[in-house]
Amino acid sequence: MPPDYPDDFSQTRDTDLAPLKELEIQPSTIETIDRALFDYIDQELDVFCTTNKGFKKVPFIWAGAERAYQIKHNRELRDVNGWLIYPLMSIERTSITKNLAERGAYYAAAMNLPDNKGGSMTVARTIKQDKTANFVNADSKRLVLDGVGNGQNNFPMKNKKVVYETISVPIPVYLQVEYKLTVMSEYQQQINEIITPFMTKTGAVNYFLIEKDNHRFEVFIDSDYALNNNAASLLEDARGYETEINFKVIGYIIGADKNEERPKIVRRENAVDIKIPAERVILGDIPEHVSVSGNVSFYRS
Repeated sequence: MPPDYPDDFSQTRDTDLAPLKELEIQPSTIETIDRALFDYIDQELDVFCTTNKGFKKVPFIWAGAERAYQIKHNRELRDVNGWLIYPLMSIERTSITKNLAERGAYYAAAMNLPDNKGGSMTVARTIKQDKTANFVNADSKRLVLDGVGNGQNNFPMKNKKVVYETISVPIPVYLQVEYKLTVMSEYQQQINEIITPFMTKTGAVNYFLIEKDNHRFEVFIDSDYALNNNAASLLEDARGYETEINFKVIGYIIGADKNEERPKIVRRENAVDIKIPAERVILGDIPEHVSVSGNVSFYRS
Protein backbone atom coordinates (compact mmCIF):
# COMPACT_ATOMS: atom_id res chain seq x y z
CA MET A 1 0.00 0.00 0.00
CA PRO A 2 1.22 3.54 -0.61
CA PRO A 3 2.36 5.50 2.47
CA ASP A 4 -0.28 7.53 4.28
CA TYR A 5 0.98 11.08 3.81
CA PRO A 6 -0.28 13.76 6.21
CA ASP A 7 -2.28 16.71 4.99
CA ASP A 8 0.61 18.96 5.92
CA PHE A 9 3.49 18.02 3.61
CA SER A 10 5.92 19.85 5.87
CA GLN A 11 5.71 16.78 8.12
CA THR A 12 6.63 14.40 5.31
CA ARG A 13 9.88 12.55 5.82
CA ASP A 14 12.67 13.08 3.31
CA THR A 15 12.86 9.34 2.72
CA ASP A 16 9.30 9.36 1.38
CA LEU A 17 10.14 11.79 -1.40
CA ALA A 18 11.75 10.73 -4.66
CA PRO A 19 15.31 12.05 -4.96
CA LEU A 20 15.98 14.75 -7.52
CA LYS A 21 17.90 13.67 -10.61
CA GLU A 22 20.73 15.91 -11.71
CA LEU A 23 21.16 15.87 -15.48
CA GLU A 24 24.42 16.71 -17.18
CA ILE A 25 24.00 18.83 -20.30
CA GLN A 26 25.67 17.38 -23.38
CA PRO A 27 26.02 18.94 -26.85
CA SER A 28 23.49 17.91 -29.51
CA THR A 29 24.88 17.18 -32.98
CA ILE A 30 23.69 15.44 -36.15
CA GLU A 31 25.40 12.29 -34.92
CA THR A 32 23.41 12.56 -31.68
CA ILE A 33 20.17 12.35 -33.69
CA ASP A 34 21.51 9.44 -35.76
CA ARG A 35 22.58 7.50 -32.69
CA ALA A 36 19.30 8.19 -30.86
CA LEU A 37 17.21 6.62 -33.63
CA PHE A 38 19.64 3.74 -34.18
CA ASP A 39 19.74 2.85 -30.47
CA TYR A 40 15.95 3.03 -30.19
CA ILE A 41 15.45 0.51 -32.99
CA ASP A 42 18.31 -1.71 -31.90
CA GLN A 43 17.68 -1.71 -28.15
CA GLU A 44 14.12 -0.54 -27.48
CA LEU A 45 12.36 -2.41 -30.29
CA ASP A 46 14.89 -5.28 -30.15
CA VAL A 47 13.41 -7.08 -33.17
CA PHE A 48 13.50 -10.90 -33.37
CA CYS A 49 12.21 -13.29 -36.03
CA THR A 50 12.13 -16.99 -36.88
CA THR A 51 15.16 -18.26 -38.82
CA ASN A 52 16.60 -21.62 -39.83
CA LYS A 53 18.60 -21.55 -36.60
CA GLY A 54 15.68 -20.65 -34.33
CA PHE A 55 14.17 -17.42 -32.99
CA LYS A 56 17.07 -14.99 -33.39
CA LYS A 57 17.64 -11.24 -33.09
CA VAL A 58 17.63 -9.57 -36.49
CA PRO A 59 21.04 -7.99 -37.30
CA PHE A 60 20.82 -4.22 -37.64
CA ILE A 61 23.48 -2.14 -39.42
CA TRP A 62 24.04 1.42 -40.64
CA ALA A 63 24.09 1.50 -44.43
CA GLY A 64 26.26 3.80 -46.51
CA ALA A 65 29.95 4.56 -46.66
CA GLU A 66 30.73 2.23 -43.73
CA ARG A 67 30.13 -0.87 -45.87
CA ALA A 68 33.84 -1.73 -46.09
CA TYR A 69 34.12 -1.43 -42.31
CA GLN A 70 31.12 -3.70 -41.79
CA ILE A 71 32.49 -6.34 -44.17
CA LYS A 72 35.74 -6.38 -42.22
CA HIS A 73 34.38 -6.28 -38.67
CA ASN A 74 30.94 -7.93 -39.05
CA ARG A 75 31.88 -11.01 -40.99
CA GLU A 76 29.01 -12.97 -39.48
CA LEU A 77 26.64 -10.92 -41.68
CA ARG A 78 28.07 -12.45 -44.90
CA ASP A 79 28.68 -15.94 -46.20
CA VAL A 80 31.90 -17.31 -47.67
CA ASN A 81 31.07 -15.72 -51.03
CA GLY A 82 30.53 -12.27 -49.52
CA TRP A 83 26.74 -12.28 -49.89
CA LEU A 84 24.61 -10.84 -47.10
CA ILE A 85 22.89 -13.36 -44.85
CA TYR A 86 19.17 -12.68 -44.40
CA PRO A 87 17.18 -11.57 -42.46
CA LEU A 88 18.81 -8.16 -42.07
CA MET A 89 17.83 -4.57 -41.30
CA SER A 90 19.77 -1.51 -42.45
CA ILE A 91 19.13 2.20 -42.03
CA GLU A 92 20.45 5.29 -43.78
CA ARG A 93 19.93 9.04 -43.55
CA THR A 94 18.32 10.32 -46.73
CA SER A 95 17.94 14.07 -46.15
CA ILE A 96 18.38 16.97 -43.73
CA THR A 97 16.18 20.06 -43.95
CA LYS A 98 16.53 23.25 -41.93
CA ASN A 99 12.80 23.79 -41.73
CA LEU A 100 11.75 26.87 -39.77
CA ALA A 101 8.15 25.63 -39.68
CA GLU A 102 9.23 22.58 -37.64
CA ARG A 103 10.61 24.30 -34.57
CA GLY A 104 10.34 23.80 -30.85
CA ALA A 105 9.28 25.98 -27.96
CA TYR A 106 12.46 28.07 -28.09
CA TYR A 107 12.96 29.88 -31.37
CA ALA A 108 14.47 33.30 -31.93
CA ALA A 109 17.12 35.04 -33.98
CA ALA A 110 18.99 35.95 -30.81
CA MET A 111 22.70 36.63 -31.02
CA ASN A 112 25.18 35.06 -28.63
CA LEU A 113 26.57 37.18 -25.83
CA PRO A 114 29.51 39.33 -27.00
CA ASP A 115 32.36 37.50 -25.30
CA ASN A 116 34.55 34.51 -25.94
CA LYS A 117 31.97 32.15 -24.42
CA GLY A 118 28.77 32.99 -26.26
CA GLY A 119 25.45 31.45 -25.22
CA SER A 120 22.12 33.23 -25.31
CA MET A 121 19.45 30.90 -23.84
CA THR A 122 19.48 30.28 -20.08
CA VAL A 123 18.73 26.68 -19.15
CA ALA A 124 19.60 26.65 -15.43
CA ARG A 125 20.35 29.06 -12.57
CA THR A 126 21.58 27.89 -9.18
CA ILE A 127 23.10 29.45 -6.05
CA LYS A 128 26.79 28.80 -5.41
CA GLN A 129 26.49 27.86 -1.76
CA ASP A 130 30.21 27.81 -0.99
CA LYS A 131 31.02 31.22 -2.45
CA THR A 132 27.86 32.78 -1.01
CA ALA A 133 28.79 31.43 2.42
CA ASN A 134 32.25 32.98 2.09
CA PHE A 135 30.72 36.44 1.66
CA VAL A 136 28.37 35.87 4.60
CA ASN A 137 31.17 34.74 6.92
CA ALA A 138 33.41 37.59 5.81
CA ASP A 139 30.76 40.17 6.73
CA SER A 140 29.87 38.30 9.92
CA LYS A 141 33.45 38.14 11.24
CA ARG A 142 34.12 41.78 10.46
CA LEU A 143 34.39 44.10 13.45
CA VAL A 144 31.30 46.12 14.25
CA LEU A 145 31.78 49.26 12.18
CA ASP A 146 28.78 51.44 11.49
CA GLY A 147 26.47 48.51 12.14
CA VAL A 148 28.30 46.10 9.82
CA GLY A 149 29.57 42.78 11.18
CA ASN A 150 29.12 40.88 14.42
CA GLY A 151 32.63 39.76 15.22
CA GLN A 152 31.86 36.03 14.96
CA ASN A 153 31.59 33.31 12.32
CA ASN A 154 28.27 31.96 10.97
CA PHE A 155 26.26 34.63 12.75
CA PRO A 156 22.68 34.71 11.38
CA MET A 157 22.25 37.84 9.32
CA LYS A 158 20.54 39.05 6.18
CA ASN A 159 22.77 38.46 3.19
CA LYS A 160 22.54 40.52 0.02
CA LYS A 161 25.66 39.06 -1.61
CA VAL A 162 24.34 35.94 -3.33
CA VAL A 163 26.49 34.29 -5.99
CA TYR A 164 24.47 32.73 -8.82
CA GLU A 165 25.76 30.32 -11.45
CA THR A 166 23.94 30.69 -14.75
CA ILE A 167 24.16 28.00 -17.43
CA SER A 168 23.29 29.04 -20.97
CA VAL A 169 23.50 27.55 -24.45
CA PRO A 170 23.13 28.98 -27.96
CA ILE A 171 19.68 29.03 -29.53
CA PRO A 172 19.14 25.51 -30.99
CA VAL A 173 18.99 25.05 -34.76
CA TYR A 174 15.96 22.88 -35.56
CA LEU A 175 16.28 20.26 -38.28
CA GLN A 176 14.03 17.80 -40.03
CA VAL A 177 16.03 14.61 -40.63
CA GLU A 178 14.64 11.76 -42.73
CA TYR A 179 15.75 8.13 -42.63
CA LYS A 180 14.99 4.99 -44.61
CA LEU A 181 15.04 1.59 -42.94
CA THR A 182 15.24 -1.44 -45.24
CA VAL A 183 14.19 -4.92 -44.11
CA MET A 184 15.52 -7.83 -46.20
CA SER A 185 14.56 -11.47 -45.79
CA GLU A 186 14.12 -14.73 -47.68
CA TYR A 187 10.57 -15.45 -46.51
CA GLN A 188 7.35 -13.50 -46.22
CA GLN A 189 6.85 -14.76 -42.66
CA GLN A 190 10.09 -13.09 -41.57
CA ILE A 191 8.98 -9.79 -43.06
CA ASN A 192 5.69 -10.04 -41.17
CA GLU A 193 7.43 -10.71 -37.86
CA ILE A 194 9.97 -7.92 -38.31
CA ILE A 195 7.65 -5.06 -39.29
CA THR A 196 4.99 -5.90 -36.69
CA PRO A 197 6.84 -4.23 -33.74
CA PHE A 198 7.10 -0.99 -35.74
CA MET A 199 3.30 -0.99 -36.08
CA THR A 200 2.35 -2.05 -32.55
CA LYS A 201 4.96 -0.24 -30.42
CA THR A 202 3.41 3.20 -31.00
CA GLY A 203 -0.19 2.04 -30.60
CA ALA A 204 -2.79 3.89 -32.67
CA VAL A 205 -0.39 6.69 -33.71
CA ASN A 206 2.72 6.80 -35.89
CA TYR A 207 4.77 8.78 -33.40
CA PHE A 208 7.31 8.13 -30.66
CA LEU A 209 10.15 9.87 -28.78
CA ILE A 210 13.84 9.07 -28.82
CA GLU A 211 16.50 10.26 -26.40
CA LYS A 212 20.29 10.49 -26.37
CA ASP A 213 22.61 12.35 -23.97
CA ASN A 214 19.56 13.92 -22.26
CA HIS A 215 18.31 15.34 -25.58
CA ARG A 216 14.84 14.29 -26.73
CA PHE A 217 13.63 14.21 -30.34
CA GLU A 218 10.28 13.51 -32.00
CA VAL A 219 9.92 10.75 -34.60
CA PHE A 220 7.11 10.20 -37.11
CA ILE A 221 6.75 6.90 -38.98
CA ASP A 222 5.46 6.86 -42.52
CA SER A 223 2.18 4.95 -42.66
CA ASP A 224 3.15 3.29 -45.96
CA TYR A 225 5.25 0.12 -45.66
CA ALA A 226 6.46 -0.41 -49.22
CA LEU A 227 6.99 -4.09 -50.13
CA ASN A 228 9.20 -5.34 -52.95
CA ASN A 229 9.90 -8.96 -53.85
CA ASN A 230 10.78 -11.23 -56.73
CA ALA A 231 8.73 -14.20 -55.56
CA ALA A 232 6.76 -14.28 -58.84
CA SER A 233 9.87 -14.07 -61.01
CA LEU A 234 10.82 -17.13 -63.07
CA LEU A 235 14.48 -16.14 -63.18
CA GLU A 236 17.17 -18.05 -61.34
CA ASP A 237 17.86 -15.21 -58.91
CA ALA A 238 17.58 -15.99 -55.22
CA ARG A 239 14.13 -15.27 -53.86
CA GLY A 240 13.98 -12.28 -51.57
CA TYR A 241 11.56 -9.90 -49.85
CA GLU A 242 12.25 -6.29 -49.04
CA THR A 243 10.27 -3.66 -47.09
CA GLU A 244 11.06 0.01 -46.61
CA ILE A 245 10.06 2.02 -43.52
CA ASN A 246 10.57 5.80 -43.59
CA PHE A 247 11.10 7.99 -40.53
CA LYS A 248 11.01 11.77 -40.07
CA VAL A 249 12.82 13.09 -37.00
CA ILE A 250 12.26 16.61 -35.64
CA GLY A 251 15.55 17.35 -33.90
CA TYR A 252 17.93 20.15 -33.10
CA ILE A 253 21.64 20.82 -32.92
CA ILE A 254 23.58 23.19 -30.68
CA GLY A 255 26.78 24.76 -31.95
CA ALA A 256 28.87 23.84 -34.99
CA ASP A 257 30.22 20.60 -33.54
CA LYS A 258 34.04 20.46 -33.76
CA ASN A 259 34.16 23.57 -35.96
CA GLU A 260 32.72 25.68 -33.14
CA GLU A 261 35.35 27.82 -31.40
CA ARG A 262 33.12 28.78 -28.50
CA PRO A 263 31.95 26.29 -25.87
CA LYS A 264 28.43 24.91 -26.30
CA ILE A 265 27.69 24.97 -22.56
CA VAL A 266 28.48 28.29 -20.88
CA ARG A 267 28.77 28.78 -17.11
CA ARG A 268 28.82 32.30 -15.68
CA GLU A 269 28.85 33.75 -12.16
CA ASN A 270 27.53 37.17 -11.24
CA ALA A 271 29.52 39.86 -9.47
CA VAL A 272 28.15 40.65 -6.00
CA ASP A 273 30.63 43.25 -4.82
CA ILE A 274 32.60 45.82 -6.78
CA LYS A 275 35.35 47.78 -5.07
CA ILE A 276 37.32 50.63 -6.63
CA PRO A 277 40.48 51.34 -4.63
CA ALA A 278 41.38 54.94 -3.87
CA GLU A 279 44.55 56.11 -5.57
CA ARG A 280 46.58 58.23 -3.15
CA VAL A 281 48.72 60.70 -5.07
CA ILE A 282 49.23 63.38 -2.41
CA LEU A 283 51.97 62.95 0.15
CA GLY A 284 50.50 62.53 3.61
CA ASP A 285 47.04 61.47 2.40
CA ILE A 286 45.07 59.79 5.17
CA PRO A 287 43.91 56.18 4.51
CA GLU A 288 40.16 55.71 4.46
CA HIS A 289 40.06 53.32 7.41
CA VAL A 290 42.01 55.57 9.82
CA SER A 291 40.62 58.81 11.27
CA VAL A 292 42.59 61.94 12.00
CA SER A 293 42.79 61.05 15.70
CA GLY A 294 44.11 57.58 14.90
CA ASN A 295 40.93 55.70 15.80
CA VAL A 296 39.55 53.09 13.44
CA SER A 297 36.70 54.46 11.37
CA PHE A 298 34.78 52.98 8.46
CA TYR A 299 34.66 56.29 6.59
CA ARG A 300 37.14 59.13 6.50
CA SER A 301 35.97 62.44 7.92
